[in-house]
Amino acid sequence: MKRFYREATAARTESGWEIRLDDRPVKTPARRPLRLPTAALAEAVADEWRAQGDKVDPRSMPLTGLANAAIDRIAPDPQAFARGLASYGESDLLCYRADGPEPLVRRQGGAWDPLLAWARNRFDIDFEVTTGVIHCPQPERTVEQLARAVSARDPFRLAALSPIVTISGSLIIALALDEQAVDLDTAWLAATVDEAWQAEQWGEDAEATVRMEARRWEFEDAHRFRLTLG
Repeated sequence: MKRFYREATAARTESGWEIRLDDRPVKTPARRPLRLPTAALAEAVADEWRAQGDKVDPRSMPLTGLANAAIDRIAPDPQAFARGLASYGESDLLCYRADGPEPLVRRQGGAWDPLLAWARNRFDIDFEVTTGVIHCPQPERTVEQLARAVSARDPFRLAALSPIVTISGSLIIALALDEQAVDLDTAWLAATVDEAWQAEQWGEDAEATVRMEARRWEFEDAHRFRLTLG
């Protein structure tokens, strides 16, 4: 749509921060107030609105989109949303290993074993690790503890967690990044071990590279959103 405002500002209110366009509060697509929990997130969202040209392009406003999702999609029933994310812990990427070749096996172990070790210590759980893609059930306590960890997060933290879980296929990677147990590059490396291996063996495919770059941007945007929450 055509840009209809001159300036965007972040304003403190009694119930949080809001974004104002020429002193008019922004609302979500569901017409709820766009109330944000931290000054850092409010400024980052305001910056996205300030950066728009003659037309407003929602695709260039990922943090605004995640904030809208937190308010419109997640906040009405955060526990149901959390259960959906927690289900990834039942078939986490890190628990399904290749049975060869040996260099790939070592690479997976090098990227994934430290993350599983962190989760074992952090949540007092254990994992069943297997080779191949046939489903391997995780211990009941593991599933319960991971679900509890996810459900403890508020709608904005869940909004940040969601893209990282779905892009990586790993709840453990997402939780470790959320709790700053690993940095962004380490998390991305773990999430893309298999893709990187395939590209090295068979060469890069132009379309696959474009898709991978888009996934990386979404991954980074979710992490940036998380960092603004404190």
